[in-house]
Amino acid sequence: MRGLSVIVGLVVLLGVAVAVTVFRHDPGESRAAEVRTTGPAVARATKSPSPSPSPTPSVDACGTSNAPSPVKYPVTGFWVMPNKDSCTWQRQFEGVHQVGGDTVIRFGFRLSSRELDAHGRILAEGSPKKAKPDARYAKCEENGVACARAAEKALKALNPANRIARTYVYDTDERFGPSIFRCPSVEHKITVGASVFYRLIVSPDGSDDASCDFSKGSGYDLILVSGGKTDSLSELLDLGDRFGIKVFPSLPPSPRDPGDVQADAEHVGPLAELTRRVMRDYAERFKGRTSLGGVYQAFELALRDWPKPDDVGTLKVYAAQNRVVREELPGVPILVSPYMDARKKVSYSPTPAQVADGFKVLAKTGMDIIAPQDGRGTGKLGLFWPNWTDRPVDPRLKPVVGDTTYDEAYIAATRGYFAAMSVARDELGKEGVKVQLWANLEAFQPTPVGRCGDQDARGNIDKPRLDTQITLAGPYVSKIISWMWTGFYTCGSPPLSRQIAQDWDRPIPIAANRQSRQPREGLQVTGYHLGEAVVSVSWAALKEPRRMDPTEVGSYDATPIAGLPQGAERVWVPLDWATVPKNAWVKVEVTSADGRKAAEPVYYYNGV
Repeated sequence: MRGLSVIVGLVVLLGVAVAVTVFRHDPGESRAAEVRTTGPAVARATKSPSPSPSPTPSVDACGTSNAPSPVKYPVTGFWVMPNKDSCTWQRQFEGVHQVGGDTVIRFGFRLSSRELDAHGRILAEGSPKKAKPDARYAKCEENGVACARAAEKALKALNPANRIARTYVYDTDERFGPSIFRCPSVEHKITVGASVFYRLIVSPDGSDDASCDFSKGSGYDLILVSGGKTDSLSELLDLGDRFGIKVFPSLPPSPRDPGDVQADAEHVGPLAELTRRVMRDYAERFKGRTSLGGVYQAFELALRDWPKPDDVGTLKVYAAQNRVVREELPGVPILVSPYMDARKKVSYSPTPAQVADGFKVLAKTGMDIIAPQDGRGTGKLGLFWPNWTDRPVDPRLKPVVGDTTYDEAYIAATRGYFAAMSVARDELGKEGVKVQLWANLEAFQPTPVGRCGDQDARGNIDKPRLDTQITLAGPYVSKIISWMWTGFYTCGSPPLSRQIAQDWDRPIPIAANRQSRQPREGLQVTGYHLGEAVVSVSWAALKEPRRMDPTEVGSYDATPIAGLPQGAERVWVPLDWATVPKNAWVKVEVTSADGRKAAEPVYYYNGV
């Protein structure tokens, strides 16, 4: 998420308050599966059907288990932060698996342009006049010569007119194979004690010259990669195989434009070539690995309409990198998660229609999956219905938008933006541009309450808030993912992951619409865990809600719904629309057979 690319605020709500809100609608006992944040996870028996067969459960030295999980919750993908400890990685994958997750997205490490000192040593980021040698690269030497100086010496041996034009570093915890090199005459692996470096020489324009002819005398860019002691991605893909999880590693993010929030297109050449080398390495080492689910464009972008898209640096970088992925890893999906801002008080916030226009532009850079951030965690968007605009904003949003109403604070609600983008997606499909629309739900609050681990920039949430986000994302997305597992789902008392495990089958409606089934008129409700639910409808002029049990007077349809996340289903109940006032907002509430009420109703506008 924007502002959280390296350090993400993780904060804890008071344990008692969380427990009360999680179970506030629970007169009956929930079917539950226990999820632990550390150690093995054990699933209690449930009435739900068993998931697909998985590998024989086993508990390893880290105390993690791949025991099948009964949880079928709509959020199935999560971001995780890089970690040097293997057991921490395994506990994260185990936790994701035990709440029914099937996708993990991980961050990468930014390509960085650097200056050199008089000895050819790479300086740390910052003003060259004040910067000191970067400790990570200070140890990189060849025959007593700094690696950057040694690289230029090798080029000049082929032609004295050759030179290093620009120097870049790329810090990573991956360990690459020989496919990362294009020209062994000037490129190679450098091992210094326990440290591993990769020296890459690339053309400034990013052209992939297979001739490796350095006899002409020219300027070249040096990319010095600092690798990991072991290969983190191999480890993650092994965990993906074990837990049935698809992994989306990050593409190398671009340097940032020093005068803007955009990616700096000045560096698109070396960035594209670094991306090519890494993708080529993946193609060789991970050929046929089903756990490699795709790749992730980690440099964030504000989704809006652009008068001149060709002048937007981040879009240029996306297009260049996406072309490389297509060439080196054909068929591997590319995921991006832009953010949106609907606040009226900022200098520019796009309407839903303008975001839909931007969605089309973004898709045409070569994206396969666009998963916009829903904006509730940062407070840039709000969770409200069109008939709620005069209501005061949620108290946790006041630090961001002030003590005001939704109408005064926001151009439109989260749901309106996703609805507009779904139309844009369908229109693109008719043009032959295939792109998926996912939702990235921000599982945090704009401001902290207490502390969560060593982070304090954001606050954590409870399951009713997350259920509400699912409802408001609506019937417009094909998959729901969330920022982020590390911290927000594992911190608190009880943590959000455990709240999901204990309450995963609470009904969550996402849409209601008028539908006739001859000879009767009726109402169809779409959502999750509706099989034994009771539907209640009401409107302003109705004294008492009308309660209807679909198992007695209606029908239940669990047939998978094309274009919606796995587990979406429908119920239908009869409703005489002649008794419903015109232009009324019909409130639709859903309650489970054991009395657990959905965290959020859905509304249907009975227009003329």
